[in-house]
Amino acid sequence: MATAQTLAPDTLPVTLADIQAVAARIAGSIVRTPTLHSQTLSQLIGASVWLKFENHQFTAAYKERGALNTLLQMDPAARAKGVIAASAGNHAQGLAYHGNRLGIPVTIVMPKPTPTVKVTQTEGHGATVILEGETFDAAYAHARELEVERGLTFVHPFDQPTIIAGQGTVALEMLADAPAIDTLVIPIGGGGLFSGMGTAARGLKPGIELVGVQAELYPSMYAAVKHVELPCEGDTLAEGIAVKRPGDLTRRFVEALADDVLLVSEADLERSVSLLVQIEKTVVEGAGAAGLAALLAHPERFKGREVGIVLCGGNIDTRLLANVLLRDLARSGRLARLRIRLQDRPGALFHVARVFHEQQVNIIEVYHQRVFTTLPAKGLITDIECETRDRAHLDRLIAALREANYETSMVELG
Repeated sequence: MATAQTLAPDTLPVTLADIQAVAARIAGSIVRTPTLHSQTLSQLIGASVWLKFENHQFTAAYKERGALNTLLQMDPAARAKGVIAASAGNHAQGLAYHGNRLGIPVTIVMPKPTPTVKVTQTEGHGATVILEGETFDAAYAHARELEVERGLTFVHPFDQPTIIAGQGTVALEMLADAPAIDTLVIPIGGGGLFSGMGTAARGLKPGIELVGVQAELYPSMYAAVKHVELPCEGDTLAEGIAVKRPGDLTRRFVEALADDVLLVSEADLERSVSLLVQIEKTVVEGAGAAGLAALLAHPERFKGREVGIVLCGGNIDTRLLANVLLRDLARSGRLARLRIRLQDRPGALFHVARVFHEQQVNIIEVYHQRVFTTLPAKGLITDIECETRDRAHLDRLIAALREANYETSMVELG
Protein backbone atom coordinates (compact mmCIF):
# COMPACT_ATOMS: atom_id res chain seq x y z
CA MET A 1 0.00 0.00 0.00
CA ALA A 2 0.93 3.63 -0.27
CA THR A 3 3.21 5.68 1.91
CA ALA A 4 1.88 8.92 3.29
CA GLN A 5 3.56 10.96 0.52
CA THR A 6 2.34 8.91 -2.44
CA LEU A 7 0.28 10.65 -5.10
CA ALA A 8 -2.21 8.79 -7.27
CA PRO A 9 -0.32 7.35 -10.25
CA ASP A 10 -1.01 8.77 -13.69
CA THR A 11 -2.46 5.41 -14.69
CA LEU A 12 -5.52 5.95 -12.50
CA PRO A 13 -8.47 7.31 -14.52
CA VAL A 14 -9.65 9.93 -11.99
CA THR A 15 -7.70 13.04 -10.98
CA LEU A 16 -8.14 15.92 -8.58
CA ALA A 17 -9.09 18.12 -11.55
CA ASP A 18 -11.83 15.64 -12.53
CA ILE A 19 -13.28 15.75 -9.02
CA GLN A 20 -13.15 19.54 -8.89
CA ALA A 21 -15.06 19.62 -12.21
CA VAL A 22 -17.70 17.30 -10.72
CA ALA A 23 -18.08 19.61 -7.72
CA ALA A 24 -19.00 22.46 -10.05
CA ARG A 25 -21.26 20.19 -12.12
CA ILE A 26 -23.39 18.90 -9.23
CA ALA A 27 -23.39 22.05 -7.09
CA GLY A 28 -26.89 23.03 -6.10
CA SER A 29 -28.35 19.62 -6.87
CA ILE A 30 -26.96 17.81 -3.83
CA VAL A 31 -26.77 18.95 -0.22
CA ARG A 32 -23.44 20.49 0.76
CA THR A 33 -23.42 18.66 4.06
CA PRO A 34 -21.67 20.13 7.11
CA THR A 35 -18.31 19.07 8.53
CA LEU A 36 -18.40 19.66 12.27
CA HIS A 37 -15.98 19.16 15.14
CA SER A 38 -17.14 16.82 17.92
CA GLN A 39 -15.82 17.92 21.29
CA THR A 40 -17.20 14.90 23.13
CA LEU A 41 -15.93 12.29 20.66
CA SER A 42 -12.56 14.05 20.58
CA GLN A 43 -12.26 13.69 24.35
CA LEU A 44 -13.37 10.06 24.16
CA ILE A 45 -10.85 9.10 21.44
CA GLY A 46 -7.93 11.33 22.38
CA ALA A 47 -7.86 12.89 18.91
CA SER A 48 -9.53 15.88 17.29
CA VAL A 49 -12.55 14.33 15.54
CA TRP A 50 -14.37 15.93 12.59
CA LEU A 51 -17.64 14.50 11.26
CA LYS A 52 -18.98 14.83 7.70
CA PHE A 53 -22.77 14.45 7.85
CA GLU A 54 -23.55 12.74 4.53
CA ASN A 55 -26.61 11.25 6.21
CA HIS A 56 -28.12 14.71 5.62
CA GLN A 57 -28.41 14.11 1.86
CA PHE A 58 -32.00 13.87 0.59
CA THR A 59 -31.72 10.08 0.23
CA ALA A 60 -29.58 10.00 3.42
CA ALA A 61 -26.37 8.82 1.73
CA TYR A 62 -23.35 10.08 -0.23
CA LYS A 63 -24.22 7.80 -3.19
CA GLU A 64 -26.18 10.61 -4.79
CA ARG A 65 -22.94 12.35 -5.77
CA GLY A 66 -21.57 9.69 -8.09
CA ALA A 67 -25.00 8.81 -9.44
CA LEU A 68 -25.81 12.41 -10.35
CA ASN A 69 -22.40 12.97 -11.94
CA THR A 70 -22.89 9.89 -14.11
CA LEU A 71 -26.37 10.91 -15.21
CA LEU A 72 -25.30 14.45 -16.08
CA GLN A 73 -22.56 13.21 -18.43
CA MET A 74 -24.81 10.94 -20.50
CA ASP A 75 -25.62 11.97 -24.07
CA PRO A 76 -29.27 12.72 -25.01
CA ALA A 77 -29.81 9.36 -26.76
CA ALA A 78 -28.60 7.38 -23.74
CA ARG A 79 -30.69 9.53 -21.41
CA ALA A 80 -33.81 8.82 -23.44
CA LYS A 81 -33.29 5.04 -23.23
CA GLY A 82 -32.51 5.16 -19.51
CA VAL A 83 -30.16 3.55 -17.02
CA ILE A 84 -30.09 0.29 -15.11
CA ALA A 85 -28.34 -0.79 -11.91
CA ALA A 86 -28.23 -3.68 -9.50
CA SER A 87 -28.59 -2.51 -5.92
CA ALA A 88 -30.63 -3.09 -2.80
CA GLY A 89 -29.38 -0.01 -1.01
CA ASN A 90 -28.28 3.60 -1.24
CA HIS A 91 -27.02 3.45 -4.84
CA ALA A 92 -30.52 2.49 -5.99
CA GLN A 93 -32.14 5.39 -4.18
CA GLY A 94 -29.58 7.97 -5.28
CA LEU A 95 -29.84 6.92 -8.91
CA ALA A 96 -33.64 6.74 -8.79
CA TYR A 97 -34.01 10.15 -7.15
CA HIS A 98 -31.77 12.07 -9.55
CA GLY A 99 -32.95 10.10 -12.57
CA ASN A 100 -36.50 11.14 -11.74
CA ARG A 101 -35.41 14.77 -11.33
CA LEU A 102 -33.69 14.75 -14.73
CA GLY A 103 -36.39 12.82 -16.57
CA ILE A 104 -34.14 9.78 -17.13
CA PRO A 105 -35.87 6.37 -16.80
CA VAL A 106 -34.26 4.26 -14.08
CA THR A 107 -34.54 0.49 -13.69
CA ILE A 108 -33.19 -1.18 -10.55
CA VAL A 109 -32.74 -4.94 -10.23
CA MET A 110 -32.91 -6.16 -6.64
CA PRO A 111 -32.62 -9.64 -5.13
CA LYS A 112 -35.99 -11.18 -4.22
CA PRO A 113 -35.27 -11.17 -0.45
CA THR A 114 -34.77 -7.37 -0.44
CA PRO A 115 -36.84 -5.84 2.40
CA THR A 116 -40.11 -4.36 1.18
CA VAL A 117 -39.24 -0.95 2.65
CA LYS A 118 -36.22 -0.66 0.32
CA VAL A 119 -38.30 -1.65 -2.68
CA THR A 120 -41.02 0.88 -1.90
CA GLN A 121 -38.51 3.66 -1.16
CA THR A 122 -36.81 3.11 -4.52
CA GLU A 123 -40.14 2.96 -6.36
CA GLY A 124 -41.16 6.09 -4.50
CA HIS A 125 -38.31 7.93 -6.25
CA GLY A 126 -39.78 6.97 -9.61
CA ALA A 127 -37.72 3.90 -10.50
CA THR A 128 -38.92 0.61 -11.96
CA VAL A 129 -37.88 -2.20 -9.63
CA ILE A 130 -37.35 -5.74 -10.89
CA LEU A 131 -36.90 -8.50 -8.30
CA GLU A 132 -34.64 -11.25 -9.60
CA GLY A 133 -32.57 -13.98 -7.96
CA GLU A 134 -31.88 -14.82 -4.35
CA THR A 135 -28.52 -13.03 -4.15
CA PHE A 136 -26.97 -9.76 -5.26
CA ASP A 137 -24.80 -11.64 -7.78
CA ALA A 138 -27.91 -13.07 -9.43
CA ALA A 139 -29.55 -9.64 -9.54
CA TYR A 140 -26.35 -8.13 -10.96
CA ALA A 141 -26.15 -10.76 -13.71
CA HIS A 142 -29.78 -10.13 -14.67
CA ALA A 143 -29.18 -6.37 -14.79
CA ARG A 144 -26.27 -6.87 -17.20
CA GLU A 145 -28.52 -9.01 -19.40
CA LEU A 146 -31.22 -6.34 -19.46
CA GLU A 147 -28.59 -3.71 -20.21
CA VAL A 148 -27.85 -5.46 -23.52
CA GLU A 149 -31.43 -6.51 -24.33
CA ARG A 150 -32.92 -3.04 -23.80
CA GLY A 151 -29.99 -0.85 -24.78
CA LEU A 152 -29.78 0.69 -21.30
CA THR A 153 -26.74 2.30 -19.68
CA PHE A 154 -25.44 0.31 -16.72
CA VAL A 155 -24.39 2.39 -13.71
CA HIS A 156 -22.05 0.47 -11.42
CA PRO A 157 -22.32 1.17 -7.68
CA PHE A 158 -18.56 1.73 -7.30
CA ASP A 159 -16.27 0.43 -10.08
CA GLN A 160 -16.73 3.27 -12.56
CA PRO A 161 -14.71 6.50 -13.04
CA THR A 162 -17.73 8.83 -13.05
CA ILE A 163 -18.96 7.27 -9.81
CA ILE A 164 -15.52 7.51 -8.17
CA ALA A 165 -15.12 11.15 -9.23
CA GLY A 166 -18.52 12.04 -7.81
CA GLN A 167 -17.78 10.45 -4.45
CA GLY A 168 -14.50 12.36 -4.29
CA THR A 169 -16.38 15.63 -3.81
CA VAL A 170 -16.97 14.57 -0.19
CA ALA A 171 -13.27 15.12 0.52
CA LEU A 172 -13.19 18.49 -1.27
CA GLU A 173 -15.90 19.79 1.05
CA MET A 174 -14.35 18.30 4.18
CA LEU A 175 -10.94 19.82 3.60
CA ALA A 176 -12.45 23.17 2.63
CA ASP A 177 -14.45 23.26 5.87
CA ALA A 178 -11.79 21.72 8.13
CA PRO A 179 -8.34 22.30 6.56
CA ALA A 180 -6.62 21.10 9.75
CA ILE A 181 -7.62 17.47 9.02
CA ASP A 182 -4.48 15.36 8.62
CA THR A 183 -6.12 11.91 8.59
CA LEU A 184 -9.20 10.62 6.81
CA VAL A 185 -10.87 7.40 7.93
CA ILE A 186 -13.12 6.13 5.14
CA PRO A 187 -15.48 3.13 5.00
CA ILE A 188 -14.75 0.64 2.23
CA GLY A 189 -17.25 -1.73 0.66
CA GLY A 190 -16.60 -1.83 -3.06
CA GLY A 191 -14.14 1.03 -2.66
CA GLY A 192 -15.74 3.87 -4.64
CA LEU A 193 -15.88 6.33 -1.74
CA PHE A 194 -12.30 5.66 -0.67
CA SER A 195 -11.04 5.89 -4.27
CA GLY A 196 -12.66 9.26 -4.89
CA MET A 197 -11.96 10.79 -1.50
CA GLY A 198 -8.41 9.46 -1.49
CA THR A 199 -7.67 10.96 -4.90
CA ALA A 200 -9.07 14.35 -3.93
CA ALA A 201 -7.43 14.47 -0.50
CA ARG A 202 -3.99 13.31 -1.63
CA GLY A 203 -4.13 15.82 -4.49
CA LEU A 204 -4.92 18.69 -2.12
CA LYS A 205 -2.72 17.55 0.80
CA PRO A 206 0.04 15.13 -0.32
CA GLY A 207 0.95 14.31 3.28
CA ILE A 208 -2.56 13.41 4.47
CA GLU A 209 -3.02 9.93 5.94
CA LEU A 210 -5.71 7.78 4.32
CA VAL A 211 -7.14 4.87 6.28
CA GLY A 212 -9.83 2.52 5.01
CA VAL A 213 -12.26 0.62 7.25
CA GLN A 214 -14.07 -2.65 6.65
CA ALA A 215 -16.34 -4.84 8.75
CA GLU A 216 -14.55 -7.93 10.08
CA LEU A 217 -17.20 -10.15 8.50
CA TYR A 218 -16.56 -8.72 5.01
CA PRO A 219 -12.81 -7.97 4.74
CA SER A 220 -12.70 -8.25 0.93
CA MET A 221 -10.58 -5.18 0.13
CA TYR A 222 -8.43 -5.75 3.23
CA ALA A 223 -7.67 -9.28 2.03
CA ALA A 224 -7.01 -8.09 -1.53
CA VAL A 225 -4.49 -5.38 -0.69
CA LYS A 226 -2.80 -7.38 2.07
CA HIS A 227 -2.71 -10.53 -0.10
CA VAL A 228 -4.38 -12.86 2.38
CA GLU A 229 -7.34 -15.22 2.14
CA LEU A 230 -10.23 -14.39 4.46
CA PRO A 231 -13.89 -15.46 4.45
CA CYS A 232 -16.54 -12.87 3.57
CA GLU A 233 -19.82 -13.92 5.10
CA GLY A 234 -22.16 -13.30 7.98
CA ASP A 235 -24.95 -10.99 9.09
CA THR A 236 -23.24 -7.63 9.57
CA LEU A 237 -24.79 -4.42 10.81
CA ALA A 238 -22.79 -2.65 8.09
CA GLU A 239 -24.61 -4.17 5.12
CA GLY A 240 -23.78 -1.08 3.07
CA ILE A 241 -20.11 -2.16 2.97
CA ALA A 242 -20.74 -5.92 2.95
CA VAL A 243 -19.13 -6.56 -0.44
CA LYS A 244 -17.69 -9.98 -1.17
CA ARG A 245 -15.60 -8.88 -4.14
CA PRO A 246 -14.14 -5.37 -4.37
CA GLY A 247 -13.94 -3.56 -7.69
CA ASP A 248 -11.03 -4.21 -10.01
CA LEU A 249 -10.63 -0.49 -10.59
CA THR A 250 -11.14 0.58 -6.98
CA ARG A 251 -8.59 -1.99 -5.82
CA ARG A 252 -5.97 -0.14 -7.87
CA PHE A 253 -6.91 3.13 -6.15
CA VAL A 254 -6.78 1.58 -2.68
CA GLU A 255 -3.42 -0.07 -3.33
CA ALA A 256 -2.02 3.25 -4.58
CA LEU A 257 -3.50 5.54 -1.94
CA ALA A 258 -4.24 3.70 1.32
CA ASP A 259 -1.81 3.99 4.21
CA ASP A 260 -3.74 1.27 6.00
CA VAL A 261 -6.99 -0.69 5.99
CA LEU A 262 -8.48 -1.59 9.38
CA LEU A 263 -11.16 -4.07 10.40
CA VAL A 264 -13.88 -3.40 12.97
CA SER A 265 -16.06 -5.78 14.96
CA GLU A 266 -19.84 -5.88 15.11
CA ALA A 267 -19.70 -4.73 18.74
CA ASP A 268 -17.68 -1.64 17.73
CA LEU A 269 -20.14 -0.89 14.92
CA GLU A 270 -23.09 -1.19 17.31
CA ARG A 271 -21.44 1.00 19.90
CA SER A 272 -20.65 3.63 17.25
CA VAL A 273 -24.24 3.79 15.98
CA SER A 274 -25.41 4.21 19.58
CA LEU A 275 -22.80 6.86 20.45
CA LEU A 276 -23.69 8.94 17.41
CA VAL A 277 -27.34 8.93 18.46
CA GLN A 278 -26.51 9.77 22.07
CA ILE A 279 -23.72 12.30 21.54
CA GLU A 280 -24.34 13.85 18.12
CA LYS A 281 -28.12 13.29 18.03
CA THR A 282 -27.76 11.86 14.52
CA VAL A 283 -28.89 8.54 13.03
CA VAL A 284 -26.45 6.53 10.92
CA GLU A 285 -26.54 3.06 9.44
CA GLY A 286 -23.88 0.49 10.28
CA ALA A 287 -21.64 1.43 7.34
CA GLY A 288 -21.97 5.09 8.27
CA ALA A 289 -20.59 4.34 11.73
CA ALA A 290 -17.55 2.41 10.48
CA GLY A 291 -15.19 5.38 10.72
CA LEU A 292 -16.02 6.01 14.37
CA ALA A 293 -15.82 2.26 15.02
CA ALA A 294 -12.22 2.32 13.76
CA LEU A 295 -11.37 5.15 16.16
CA LEU A 296 -12.93 3.25 19.06
CA ALA A 297 -11.15 0.02 18.15
CA HIS A 298 -7.73 1.60 17.52
CA PRO A 299 -7.52 4.80 19.64
CA GLU A 300 -3.73 4.70 19.93
CA ARG A 301 -3.51 4.61 16.13
CA PHE A 302 -5.12 8.06 15.92
CA LYS A 303 -4.07 9.68 19.19
CA GLY A 304 -3.33 13.39 18.84
CA ARG A 305 -4.30 13.58 15.17
CA GLU A 306 -6.88 15.71 13.35
CA VAL A 307 -9.18 12.97 12.08
CA GLY A 308 -12.03 13.31 9.61
CA ILE A 309 -14.67 10.58 9.38
CA VAL A 310 -17.63 10.32 7.02
CA LEU A 311 -21.09 9.46 8.29
CA CYS A 312 -21.76 8.09 4.84
CA GLY A 313 -25.36 6.97 5.26
CA GLY A 314 -28.33 7.07 7.60
CA ASN A 315 -30.65 4.43 6.17
CA ILE A 316 -31.18 2.01 9.03
CA ASP A 317 -34.36 0.11 9.84
CA THR A 318 -36.00 1.66 12.92
CA ARG A 319 -36.52 -1.70 14.62
CA LEU A 320 -32.87 -2.58 14.07
CA LEU A 321 -31.83 0.82 15.44
CA ALA A 322 -33.93 0.23 18.57
CA ASN A 323 -32.28 -3.17 19.02
CA VAL A 324 -28.81 -1.68 18.65
CA LEU A 325 -29.54 1.01 21.23
CA LEU A 326 -30.90 -1.50 23.74
CA ARG A 327 -27.93 -3.85 23.22
CA ASP A 328 -25.57 -0.95 23.86
CA LEU A 329 -27.38 -0.17 27.11
CA ALA A 330 -26.88 -3.80 28.09
CA ARG A 331 -23.16 -3.73 27.25
CA SER A 332 -22.71 -0.58 29.31
CA GLY A 333 -24.43 -2.14 32.34
CA ARG A 334 -27.41 0.23 32.26
CA LEU A 335 -29.74 -2.56 31.18
CA ALA A 336 -29.32 -6.12 32.48
CA ARG A 337 -31.04 -9.44 32.81
CA LEU A 338 -30.17 -11.32 35.99
CA ARG A 339 -30.87 -15.03 36.44
CA ILE A 340 -31.73 -15.77 40.06
CA ARG A 341 -32.44 -19.14 41.69
CA LEU A 342 -35.38 -19.06 44.10
CA GLN A 343 -37.29 -21.54 46.20
CA ASP A 344 -40.86 -22.05 45.03
CA ARG A 345 -42.67 -20.77 48.11
CA PRO A 346 -44.94 -17.82 48.98
CA GLY A 347 -43.10 -14.51 49.31
CA ALA A 348 -39.98 -15.63 47.41
CA LEU A 349 -40.40 -13.05 44.65
CA PHE A 350 -41.35 -10.36 47.19
CA HIS A 351 -38.14 -10.86 49.14
CA VAL A 352 -35.87 -10.75 46.10
CA ALA A 353 -37.70 -7.66 44.80
CA ARG A 354 -36.97 -5.97 48.13
CA VAL A 355 -33.23 -6.21 47.37
CA PHE A 356 -33.82 -4.39 44.07
CA HIS A 357 -35.77 -1.72 45.97
CA GLU A 358 -33.02 -1.29 48.56
CA GLN A 359 -30.45 -0.82 45.77
CA GLN A 360 -32.77 1.63 43.95
CA VAL A 361 -32.83 -0.50 40.80
CA ASN A 362 -35.84 -0.34 38.48
CA ILE A 363 -37.37 -3.72 37.54
CA ILE A 364 -38.61 -3.75 33.94
CA GLU A 365 -39.78 -7.34 33.45
CA VAL A 366 -39.87 -10.61 35.40
CA TYR A 367 -39.73 -14.06 33.78
CA HIS A 368 -40.58 -17.09 35.99
CA GLN A 369 -39.43 -20.54 34.86
CA ARG A 370 -40.68 -23.58 36.74
CA VAL A 371 -40.94 -26.30 34.08
CA PHE A 372 -38.04 -26.03 31.61
CA THR A 373 -35.23 -26.16 34.16
CA THR A 374 -32.78 -28.68 35.54
CA LEU A 375 -33.58 -27.61 39.10
CA PRO A 376 -35.53 -29.84 41.50
CA ALA A 377 -39.32 -29.61 41.32
CA LYS A 378 -39.45 -27.15 44.21
CA GLY A 379 -36.87 -24.86 42.65
CA LEU A 380 -37.39 -22.18 40.03
CA ILE A 381 -35.40 -19.79 37.91
CA THR A 382 -36.40 -16.15 37.71
CA ASP A 383 -34.96 -13.83 35.07
CA ILE A 384 -35.34 -10.19 36.07
CA GLU A 385 -34.72 -7.50 33.50
CA CYS A 386 -33.68 -4.28 35.22
CA GLU A 387 -32.36 -0.78 34.65
CA THR A 388 -29.36 0.62 36.55
CA ARG A 389 -27.40 3.87 36.44
CA ASP A 390 -24.13 2.32 35.28
CA ARG A 391 -21.92 -0.76 35.57
CA ALA A 392 -20.88 0.06 39.15
CA HIS A 393 -24.54 0.29 40.21
CA LEU A 394 -25.22 -3.10 38.59
CA ASP A 395 -22.21 -4.63 40.36
CA ARG A 396 -23.55 -3.37 43.73
CA LEU A 397 -26.93 -4.97 43.01
CA ILE A 398 -25.38 -8.35 42.17
CA ALA A 399 -23.23 -8.20 45.31
CA ALA A 400 -26.30 -7.42 47.45
CA LEU A 401 -28.25 -10.33 45.95
CA ARG A 402 -25.42 -12.76 46.60
CA GLU A 403 -24.99 -11.41 50.13
CA ALA A 404 -28.69 -12.23 50.66
CA ASN A 405 -27.85 -15.82 49.60
CA TYR A 406 -29.41 -15.65 46.15
CA GLU A 407 -27.56 -17.60 43.47
CA THR A 408 -27.25 -14.87 40.82
CA SER A 409 -25.73 -14.71 37.31
CA MET A 410 -25.95 -12.33 34.36
CA VAL A 411 -27.52 -13.36 31.07
CA GLU A 412 -24.79 -12.12 28.73
CA LEU A 413 -25.15 -10.80 25.22
CA GLY A 414 -23.74 -12.89 22.42
